[in-house]
Amino acid sequence: MAGTLPARIASDLGGRIRKGIETAGAMIVLAIEASVSAAVDIVSRKFSWSEFLLQAWFMARVSVLPTILVAIPFGIIVSIQVGGVAAQIGAQSFSGAVNGIGVLRQGAPLVTSIMIAGAVGAAITSDLGARTIREEVDALKVMGINPVQRLVAPRVVAALVVAFFLNIIVASTSIITGYILNVGGGQVSSGTYIAAFVSFAQPTDLFLASFKALIFGFIATIVACHKGLTASGGAKGVADAVNEAVVISVISLAVVNVALTQAYVMLAPARIA
Repeated sequence: MAGTLPARIASDLGGRIRKGIETAGAMIVLAIEASVSAAVDIVSRKFSWSEFLLQAWFMARVSVLPTILVAIPFGIIVSIQVGGVAAQIGAQSFSGAVNGIGVLRQGAPLVTSIMIAGAVGAAITSDLGARTIREEVDALKVMGINPVQRLVAPRVVAALVVAFFLNIIVASTSIITGYILNVGGGQVSSGTYIAAFVSFAQPTDLFLASFKALIFGFIATIVACHKGLTASGGAKGVADAVNEAVVISVISLAVVNVALTQAYVMLAPARIA
């Protein structure tokens, strides 16, 4: 009995690894197909702009308010922590630079990714999962309509647009919150705070944050669409698909964020303007 336990563990682990590789491959194929479909349809003027607008409004509706509510305390926490450390070492004048760089490079994209994966991704998975369970996706195939072209491509394009603007909302909200706390609290003057921010923050920081937001939105949407289109087992299957989509998205976005940040630090090292 003891001899069979390691074999069972190895077999189960091997099966999970194999399933994970197959899932990753299927997501890559879906990402390529959705990207090609969106590009071809836009160029050929066959893109479903009505579906795009519907999904963009749906994503914005479920994510904008939670994003703002997360961005405000995020800015408060960063300001309090940075302000406390700066006060201890007598570097209050640099609080604007640290807040700006931290929010632009890491904070805004990360909060955006969490909102995209948690709110938008879960909504997309549940929507497509319910359609799959009700056999609406199979009905599209029977009618000769490609589900990727009809359902996935508009959602991917909508997610890119929404993620871009969510990133701007998070960055603006967090930076304004930090400014109000530091300047309003008398820790540093307005001119000093803004001068430090302008001196250390680079335009490429904003470009990096926007690029990260686009990548995060794309990945989270592909994961959500894949899990929604492959859901099975009724309502429980849809719930499991939503849970898997959120977990996979958060892990994937964390790994991609580390890779993008490291590449940016190597290619565009910090400097004083």
